[in-house]
Amino acid sequence: MRPAANAGLLPEEGMTRNARTIFLALMISALWGTYSMGAEHKTADATSAPRGPLTIDEAVKLALANSSQIIGAEASVLDAQSGIYRSYSGILPSISADVAAALREDFESYSSTPVISGSWTFLDLSALSAWSSARSGLHSAELAFKSTRQGVALDARRKFYDVVKSIHLSRVSSQALRLSRDNERRVKALFDVGSVSRSDLLKAQVRTAQSELDSLGKHNGISVARITLATALGIVERTMGEVDTVLTAEAQAYDEAQILSEAEAARPDLKSAKADWNAARASLRAANYLRLPALFARGSWTLRGPTSTSTTTFDEAGFYFGLPVQAGDKLSTRGDADRAYTGEIGLTWNLFSGFATEGSIASSRARVMRAKDNYEALHRNLASEVEQTLLTYREVVAAYGVAQRAVESAEENMKLTQQKYNVGSATILDLIDAQVQLQQAESDIVSALAGIRVVEATIEKVRGRGD
Repeated sequence: MRPAANAGLLPEEGMTRNARTIFLALMISALWGTYSMGAEHKTADATSAPRGPLTIDEAVKLALANSSQIIGAEASVLDAQSGIYRSYSGILPSISADVAAALREDFESYSSTPVISGSWTFLDLSALSAWSSARSGLHSAELAFKSTRQGVALDARRKFYDVVKSIHLSRVSSQALRLSRDNERRVKALFDVGSVSRSDLLKAQVRTAQSELDSLGKHNGISVARITLATALGIVERTMGEVDTVLTAEAQAYDEAQILSEAEAARPDLKSAKADWNAARASLRAANYLRLPALFARGSWTLRGPTSTSTTTFDEAGFYFGLPVQAGDKLSTRGDADRAYTGEIGLTWNLFSGFATEGSIASSRARVMRAKDNYEALHRNLASEVEQTLLTYREVVAAYGVAQRAVESAEENMKLTQQKYNVGSATILDLIDAQVQLQQAESDIVSALAGIRVVEATIEKVRGRGD
């Protein structure tokens, strides 16, 4: 043994061939495992919550990446693509190849026969209409996929602003709770020295209890809204982190006629319904064309390969196929390759199919009726949807303006009532009423701001955008 002979060499050096092979396999496995972990980590990052505060755009991206509705819509597109491939079988030629080899051991015979055959129904109006229907169906599925994306995005925005609104309302209620507790302590101190009656103390305590209940409800509302949002985003609520609570809005002027025109031209659900109607009509034509004949062509090419036959005769001398043989003689034959061609053109006409054609026609007519009604209903209600959405937007904008004025008035009223109460010219009930009015005005302005952002997102969806 010479252990020092390989000292200082690399791991690959001094190895046997099998050891080197095992070493390389282990290295490749380690590198592949590292790559797979990195790819999984990147995939997880793409579908998990961001590290910083969750913004509205990030929420929409997560919803679009994880939504089951989008996965279902994408699967529908694949189903429609499969319909396209199936329709090709009725308008494209089909080609097949067969190879047969024969072996007979009794007299050692060998032969092979490859065959290539094809057929093409080159004029079938039903198959052509079915292909047109499949194309329209695929177009409808693609547009429905886009419409689903817009719906998921709008739903994510609504739920996001529900969380933001809940957080702001919780802050308002928490501030009101602090004021109620301060008032209760103040009234308790005055009651202890005999400056106020017990009735005033009880009113302050009732107000504090009401504020506590309101604060608990608003705080729980945050958790409920966060869970609802996380479900829509396809993530776990505890991994969602903080939410960006910036809530601002500016009133915009929308032209109803322009939005309606854009919606008619760009709404994917409307265009999908129209494409589905076209697919249904093409399917009805295909069913009606089943009554007509179709022209076809068939052909085949057969190569009869060389054959080889050898026979050993063990009988006594005699004749084999007219040839004299002796006992133990061996007779061999061989055939050369030969080619055979066949072809035909014909007409096929299904004169009676046991009412299967009539059943297909009736089913296609029902599909046309449903598709037509769906499209006409969407188109008929589009103007009403645009008008209703814009009316809602004007309402929330007006509500925001009213809420702003209400907050200003409530703050001023709160200051005046507090001053009157401090000098004894106002009761604790007057102070509590002023606090309730201020809290309600602050809650209204938060709700109005969130409503503006939600309706703005709805307007984008109505006009065919927002995904």
